[in-house]
Amino acid sequence: MESHMAGILTSERFVGRYGERLRGALAEAGLEAEVITVPPDPDARLSDEQCERIDLAYYSSDLIAGPLARSFFSALHRAPRLSWLHTRNAGVDHPIFGRMLARGVTLSTAAGATAEPIAQSAIAGLLALSRGFPAYADAQQRHAWEPAEDRGRPDLLDQTLVVFGLGAIGSAIARIARAIGMHVVGVRRSPAREGDPVDELHHPDALPSLLPRAEWLALACPLTAETRGLFDAAAFAAMPRGAHLLNVARGPVVDEPALIEALRSGQLGGAYLDVFEEEPLPGDSPLWDLPRVIVTPHNSGASAGNDPRAAGIFFDNLVRWARGEPLRNVVSEAGE
Repeated sequence: MESHMAGILTSERFVGRYGERLRGALAEAGLEAEVITVPPDPDARLSDEQCERIDLAYYSSDLIAGPLARSFFSALHRAPRLSWLHTRNAGVDHPIFGRMLARGVTLSTAAGATAEPIAQSAIAGLLALSRGFPAYADAQQRHAWEPAEDRGRPDLLDQTLVVFGLGAIGSAIARIARAIGMHVVGVRRSPAREGDPVDELHHPDALPSLLPRAEWLALACPLTAETRGLFDAAAFAAMPRGAHLLNVARGPVVDEPALIEALRSGQLGGAYLDVFEEEPLPGDSPLWDLPRVIVTPHNSGASAGNDPRAAGIFFDNLVRWARGEPLRNVVSEAGE
């Protein structure tokens, strides 16, 4: 790294909330830095002179969810020294991130910060579907006492869950599923590592041979050219009749009309869906009203601990960046 004072771009809110931790990370790294914040007025812009001093940036949660994202990226486009962008997002399928990579900017993410809450939501959906909670909720609305027969509730013990995408989220889903006695099959490109929380690990090329065993299929993969529309009518037809789908990945990895048809026909016995082809999910989508379908509004990761965890990943990477060490969660290729 050059000897000049490092310029860090982020938000006033982030500095207000995490300023002490930021100063601690800078002290640990032995790094002198100027913190530059996005103007609180969405119509205001940083000066060209300020942008020329930016070396790195943190795209914090308030920027993502608020009106200042345009000002933030406008500054980055005018920052010739920018070498590293760390984003609070785990996914990087917005085109802006691809443009940053094309410039040669190192891109890293907060992947893993929301893994546990998302995995817990996926498992909650799995348990609710397994135990018939959608039917009970419907009966409750009708004030109807409708107990289920034993044979209508297969044990989860030893059922097979295929987890497609074994990153932080998929690994957390796999770990919890094994703890409740399921047989877990993981799917990812990288080879096996010690401590993988699965009973089997396969390359994505093996998916066609795994689907006939997938009584449950959890999707936790990124959206890429390879995964877009991967789970289509043929994939659902290959699964055991009455199998279940859990999607906490991205909506477009699933062919939504094919999913709706598979649910209507009973080929799929139910689904927990947190992501959709179009968001917000249109009010006329059949998914709202299909029985044995649980819909959440792309919110499975909502948890009070997410932001502090994400900030911690950034601070760890800040120390690594200052020391010239490899960063965590570096993205080599943006998704779609």
